[in-house]
Amino acid sequence: MLKVLQLKTSILDKQDQQGVSSELSDELLAQLRAEYGELEVTQRSFSQNPVPYFDQQWLQALMTPSEQRSQQQSDKVAYSDSLIDELQQADILLVGVPMYNFAIPATLKSWTDHVARAGVTFKYTPTGSQGLLKNKKVIAVLSSGGQHEEGVTDFIRPYLRTLFGFLGMTDIEFIVAHGLNMGEEPRAAGFAQARAQIKQLRRQGEAA
Repeated sequence: MLKVLQLKTSILDKQDQQGVSSELSDELLAQLRAEYGELEVTQRSFSQNPVPYFDQQWLQALMTPSEQRSQQQSDKVAYSDSLIDELQQADILLVGVPMYNFAIPATLKSWTDHVARAGVTFKYTPTGSQGLLKNKKVIAVLSSGGQHEEGVTDFIRPYLRTLFGFLGMTDIEFIVAHGLNMGEEPRAAGFAQARAQIKQLRRQGEAA
């Protein structure tokens, strides 16, 4: 059974409503279930359970030998370890990513700081760094209020390509819903574009 780690990073998610990136990532998850059947899904909603900022105390906890850690330090390490374990176990990483000021949400950046750990998810070698998270599919569902070009005013896609590639996850697809705050027609077009991309991903999977 395929294992999916779904990250919902919108600050707008509530029990009775969701941000666009989370809504569309749920639609994509439904497509994956239709394609692959039963899935084992682990979901993290950052609006309900924000990822703590990776600070100096957290780094110190990781650098302290396990037998010398305080209980607080052990708890910090255990939390980071749990995030890494979820990622290691996943076959597919599904991330809903709204654009905030041209980049990713702060809680998603915190998550990346926890899971990017030397010797665990990547390592340094005499010839350079090597990612240790192999054979995983990453699908990122992006939403933004305006129209943005990758690498010009959209820094989400370059960052995620670099970060996930650094960790060894080079198979990455982006579903993009832009223009959501530009009026009724651009919003509808943004949704239509994203949903067409979701369907295209499914057809590619069926062809493979």
